[in-house]
Formats: sequence, C-alpha cells, structure tokens
Amino acid sequence: MATNTFRFLVLGGTGSIGYAFTQELLQHQEQATLLVRNKQKAQKLFGQQPTLQLIEGDAQDGELLKRLGAEATHIFHGVNYPYEKWQNNMERVTQNVIEAAAINKSTIFFPGNIYNFGLIDVITELTPPKPSTKKGAIRVRLEQMLRQAAEQGKCRVINLRMPDFWGPNVMNEGIAPVFKGALEGKAMPWLYRNDIPHQLVYTPDAAKAFYELAKLQPQEPYVEYNYAGEVVPSIKQWQAQVAEVAGTEAKYKLYPGWLFKAMGLFSPGMREISEMGYLWKNTILLNDDKLRQALPNLEHTPMQQAIAETLEWHRRSWRVGELRSEV
Repeated sequence: MATNTFRFLVLGGTGSIGYAFTQELLQHQEQATLLVRNKQKAQKLFGQQPTLQLIEGDAQDGELLKRLGAEATHIFHGVNYPYEKWQNNMERVTQNVIEAAAINKSTIFFPGNIYNFGLIDVITELTPPKPSTKKGAIRVRLEQMLRQAAEQGKCRVINLRMPDFWGPNVMNEGIAPVFKGALEGKAMPWLYRNDIPHQLVYTPDAAKAFYELAKLQPQEPYVEYNYAGEVVPSIKQWQAQVAEVAGTEAKYKLYPGWLFKAMGLFSPGMREISEMGYLWKNTILLNDDKLRQALPNLEHTPMQQAIAETLEWHRRSWRVGELRSEV
C-alpha cells in the first residue's frame, strides 16, 4: 500500500531505470506523475493506472518542471541523452531538476554510474572521482551540482550508483540485442571482451532499492550508496543462460575495439562508445556494503527468474524481429 505522504515526479520514466522505478511505485499504489516527451509511448508501456498521471513535455522546460515539482516530495532524475548529446543537455536539465526540487525542498533520486572513476578495480562510497573520459567529467559535474544544492539546503539528494542496467524495457544497443538474439536464435552481441567477470544490475531490483531508500529517509542532505547488483563470471556465460531460458542455441558475436574507432571517423555516437571502451575491456566492481547495512532485507531477483521476466517482456511488448531502440 502507498505511504499516502509521498508524491513522486518521475523524469525519464519511459527509459531503462525510470520505467522500473515507475512500475515499483505503481505496485505500491504511490502517486506518480511522469513527465514524458511521448505520451503515447508511455501509455503503451504503463496502460491505465489509477495513481499514474502522464504529462507531455520536456525536462528542459524549467517553468513546467517547477510547476510539477511544487507538488512533489520526490523527483526521480532519470533523464538521459545519447552519449554525443550529453554535453550541456545533462547540466541544463540537472539544474532544472534542482530548481524544481528547491520549491518544496524535495528529495532528488539520482541514478549514478561508474563513469566518475576511470579505470579502477573496486569502487566504494569513499573512492575519489578520477574521470578519464569526457562523459566521466560530466557525471562528476552533475554530482557536484547536486551535492552543492543539497548542502545549501535547497533539496535532499540520494545518489544510488549502479553498474550496467538490464531488464524489461532496457532498450540500449548493448543489452536489447542480447535478448533479441536469444529469442530469434541468432548471435548475441557484446563489445570488446565477453570472457571476464562483469557487474550488472537488474533494473527492478534497483527500483526496489530506490523505493526502500525513500522510506528510510536518510538525515544527511546528500547521501550516496553503491548498488552492486550481480557479478556474472563472464558475459558469454550469462548470454548462455539467456539463450537456455529462451530455448535457443547460444550464439555469440563480439565487436572489436578497432571497429568503433573506424566507425567513429564518421559517427559521433561511435566515437563516444570508443572512448568508453575501458568499461568493457576490464572488470570494475562496486562495493555496496553501506547499502546492505542500511537495507539488510534487500534481495536480488534470482537470475533465472530475472532472465525469464525480461524475455517475456520482450515477447509481450514486441514481436520478435521488431524490437525498436529507445528514443
């Protein structure tokens, strides 16, 4: 049941983590307002829900965001852009979120990632940022903006840092083709290396963590937690599990680094992926002891169940062969 005291504004609700968080809110009958650029897309994803309100617009519209923020106790900042459009867009929209949260001194939920740290073996909440890429530097600036706003008393911020997303409605070009390939009995692609341990987070599990942190209501104005998800022995082994659950033969495709460098000569998006190549060439792990102490009852969805749920979502939402990329 709903808490009756929370009112959530969700930005990026039709994307990977925003979708999962919205589903978590709806399961608990929480009041959720989604600001979406495509209302029809959102209606197809969520259907009619008594506690869900869909508003069509853009988070770059600061005045609209303030009007919506005035009604919210929590703002979920799940806005994302293609890599090549991060510059300026991410800073602007984050400033809009801060100004909207300041009206009601709302709590901002921020899905963090590991880009801040460059190549490192293990990340804790005390690991200092040391970005080695343009996007890592942008992420550091975003977190600095949020921390400063919280320390100035404008809002509260919960930054939940996570590894690669996968799950229902995770439609990025790294993950969705794995499930598409498994369902069609075709090759499941990956980047650079598929033979080393890799950390992944099932988005419904991350959404539960965010919701439990909302109920916990930490006293610090800015608090950061890592959420480790699950470490698979290798992507190839994980893909074999996906194919097994799909009932098809496992087939693999590995995209080498030189390909992205070559394509990057013509494509800004490919240049951006090439810059981030170290994430797929190495094993980088988040330590989440702090979160486990705060939420000792937090559980992972068993891997086989999570894979089955994701495959079923793809089967139900699109006919095999017509999977579309996230806008």
